[in-house]
Amino acid sequence: MALDTRVLQADEWDVWHEHLELAFGGVPESPEERALYRSLTEPERSLGVWDGQSCVGSAGAFSFRLSVPGGALVPAAGVTMVGVAPTHRRRGVLTSMMRRQLDDIRAGGEPVAVLTASEPEIYGRFGYGTAAYALSVDIDTTRVRLEVPPGTDGVRLRLVDPEKALADCERVYAALVKDRPGMPARQPGWERLALVDPQSRREGASPLKCVVAEDAGGEVVGYARYRLRMDWELSGADGKVLVDAVDALHPAAYAALWRYLFEMDLTWHVRANDRPVDDPLLHLVNDVRRVRVLQRDALHLRVVDLPGALEARGYGAAVDVVLEVEDGFCPWNAGRWRLTAAGGAGGGVRCVRTGDAAELALSVRELGSAYLGGITLASLAGAGRVRELRPGALREASRAFAGDVTPWLSHRF
Repeated sequence: MALDTRVLQADEWDVWHEHLELAFGGVPESPEERALYRSLTEPERSLGVWDGQSCVGSAGAFSFRLSVPGGALVPAAGVTMVGVAPTHRRRGVLTSMMRRQLDDIRAGGEPVAVLTASEPEIYGRFGYGTAAYALSVDIDTTRVRLEVPPGTDGVRLRLVDPEKALADCERVYAALVKDRPGMPARQPGWERLALVDPQSRREGASPLKCVVAEDAGGEVVGYARYRLRMDWELSGADGKVLVDAVDALHPAAYAALWRYLFEMDLTWHVRANDRPVDDPLLHLVNDVRRVRVLQRDALHLRVVDLPGALEARGYGAAVDVVLEVEDGFCPWNAGRWRLTAAGGAGGGVRCVRTGDAAELALSVRELGSAYLGGITLASLAGAGRVRELRPGALREASRAFAGDVTPWLSHRF
């Protein structure tokens, strides 16, 4: 029987999602998680592959606005819920979904697509490059202390109900988005993701807690969300602080929140996942060697409309370079493109096809990796993935693409 690929109908969601759970190990989500993702799913952007009455493939997309270098918010497809049934692997199901999805994204006018990958090597062949990394930290707070900046003692901290503090926390988050590439502006409904707290996901920890930082006028300027896991030994408490999020509008508030988490009674460890690679926390600790750090890939980016994507972001330095781009999966991007940008705030950007001689050669995958400014073209060239064809072109382009801060995916999707 031929497979049928079609746009998801609202009444097919349960079967479609049950297929997805099976593709990711068969562990069902909690009713709370399931209800949230059902409300966030955009059926018109979701594909199902059907073998008779059985769903054997799925792929969806969320309509995001993604922060890019220069502070613009660029329309981006947040590719998600991709899975193929184990009975239908190696039959071209994934490739057919990626083909249709990228065609639809292009037709919808989104210049880039982003995803988080369960297996990164899968998506490279569809033109996605690793564009942002994240850190996990594990800190023994009996051996590490913080050296806080002036003004930290003037920050007032208040323990609040996470639900009641949500609006204040969202105002802080929204103010930070433009300054950190890779952060999605929060679309309606997505603020609820931070509060999903099923007991099945706590692994013995407490319910979610929230502390806010306030300035002298009582305005919320930062927040931290966390859980406590209280283990006990014969020698006493061995508690751990499991950090979900720490965001703040200025250094003193940021330091005050971390100091609060470090100095929790009955706890000796602070653990946090999905932190920025250049997290200021690493400069607050007095002994960074005592901080256990693990880096992993976080956000993968695919340039869908090459001139639209390159013209949407800012550049840190002037650049005039001809790129020879290889893109076998989306051939409309392939060929030579002249990128010119004045650099700096308000600098004009233009990217057009050209017959001029190529100066840098790369694939669309490398362009996706460099797009948010955290991975340099020079480092990719060191791996042989970017070739300099005009002396000096690599340095010029690498400096222009690089950002002041590393990109960061601030929440999963």
